[in-house]
Amino acid sequence: MPALDLVADGFTFLEGPRWHNGALWLSDFYSHRVLRFDGTQFDTVCEVVGQPSGLGFTPDDDLLVVSMLDRRLLRLHDGRLSTVADLSVLCPGPTNDMVVDAQGRAYVGNDGRLDPLEPTVIVRCDLDGRCEVAADGVVVPNGSVLSPDGTQLTVAETFAARISTWDVAPDGTLSGRRLWAQFGSGDVPTSITQATAELSMLPDGICLDAAGRLWVADAGGSGVWCVEEGGRVVEHIDTGALTAYAVALGGSDHRTLFVCAGPMLRSIDQSGVAQSALLSTRVDVPVP
Repeated sequence: MPALDLVADGFTFLEGPRWHNGALWLSDFYSHRVLRFDGTQFDTVCEVVGQPSGLGFTPDDDLLVVSMLDRRLLRLHDGRLSTVADLSVLCPGPTNDMVVDAQGRAYVGNDGRLDPLEPTVIVRCDLDGRCEVAADGVVVPNGSVLSPDGTQLTVAETFAARISTWDVAPDGTLSGRRLWAQFGSGDVPTSITQATAELSMLPDGICLDAAGRLWVADAGGSGVWCVEEGGRVVEHIDTGALTAYAVALGGSDHRTLFVCAGPMLRSIDQSGVAQSALLSTRVDVPVP
């Protein structure tokens, strides 16, 4: 089992890691910062008052960032943030993770209504600000990835303990939803309390390796799992006392697994205290 190294700590809550242009980009929730790590130091790229989460990039290399609490998609251009779209009409809960395709189309998840736990939607937002519901019936859609050719979208549904995938048409439309992996019985809880007590795994952030396998952070506290389609476990990484919430593959050969980790789900402090760390390890994956 690979051993984890501490890259850095002292963060409030790291999420949404993306490897881009030779650096790791991350959101730090409760300091309201988007960070860039070049392997030596962490720089603040921008500050998002509404709490940053999912990250992505436009075809001309502008940063896109989800603003969670006011449910907006933002764009950083020439050092200034502007609103691409207000998603509050379509998203009943705080917006969260997202993935952005080669055309700059963003697929954004949201928590939905959590008490009681209700299915919600994934919203597709184009760079011109046009948005529409791309998929419904999803339970806390969280970590998201696109296949290298952009023809498949795969999303972790945290409180349903499953991962689902869709075909992506050239115009960005989603269809052909199917189960990628199910952890547990498949029964969907009616509350977060039931979910955290009964589900064997809470798939949160995910990343895709060159073999088509997913590396899955378990917000339930069991660490990081490398899983093939269908649910067969290939590798497990124990994060010890810390809980893994998000992962990204990066480094010069894309064989460094970065893990955003923090306290147990029920112990997260939203006041801005230092409680989160960035970990890393080398993993055995094909070179893309």
